[in-house]
Amino acid sequence: MPEPLADALRRAASALGEAGVPDPAVDAELLAGHVLGQGRGAVQAATIRGDVLDDVQAATFEELVARRAAREPLQHLTGTAPFRHLELAVGPGVFVPRPETEIVAQFAIDALLASPSPEPVGVDLCTGSGAIALALATEVPHARVHAVELSPEAHAWARRNTEGQPNLALVLGDLRDALGELDGTVDVVISNPPYVPDDAIPRDPEVRLFDPALALYGGPDGLDVVRAISRRAWALLHPGGTLVLEHAEVQGAAIRELLAADGWRATATHQDLTRRDRATTAIRA
Repeated sequence: MPEPLADALRRAASALGEAGVPDPAVDAELLAGHVLGQGRGAVQAATIRGDVLDDVQAATFEELVARRAAREPLQHLTGTAPFRHLELAVGPGVFVPRPETEIVAQFAIDALLASPSPEPVGVDLCTGSGAIALALATEVPHARVHAVELSPEAHAWARRNTEGQPNLALVLGDLRDALGELDGTVDVVISNPPYVPDDAIPRDPEVRLFDPALALYGGPDGLDVVRAISRRAWALLHPGGTLVLEHAEVQGAAIRELLAADGWRATATHQDLTRRDRATTAIRA
């Protein structure tokens, strides 16, 4: 028997709330929109009209709600994740891009736009889904962007997301020795690297159980990959080039210290929209 969409959403929000999902009503509407092929606003309008779910839609919705209640990431269920103006394909094997990274990407975009070069060069190390690289390539269309990813699984998602973008080149490889042909020519290097200490356990089940370990853990203090990026970015960038690093809110001072020890100047840590330290920038001497 067809079920009113409003009733299905109420039941779903209740189940998700009991499971500890942070925004249960929002997730319920987004899952319903996925089932119906509609945006969240259209779902809200449909509830006001009194629309119903047919038997197939109701069963599909119920299954998705049960999986979300088990804390499977919403983005794995819908197969997409928003990032700035982009809609990215994501799923098992790749880190799901977060809203706070949108702010980090802006530092690299601004640096590329400020470059006097008619064709500035940007490099995204640890690109994951390709989110940052694709944002750079689409928002600074006169730039040439290169992205590097070590994980074959994540690289496959990045390839899917960046395919057909003419000013973006994707490399499967280790950031420690990738893109040697660009040494000394790059304007901006950006990275959202693994920065969780090895013995730290992420609180959110979505992160702990579903994000790939390779994208999360960065050694005993979480900064092993940052150290490697500092060395590699120094070689890639021309003097005056910009480095942008995302990190945890407690790591800003340690990252500024290690960058200064490596010779970087003008190190600065910046807050995200929640006023947490989120990114550190530095200039190649």
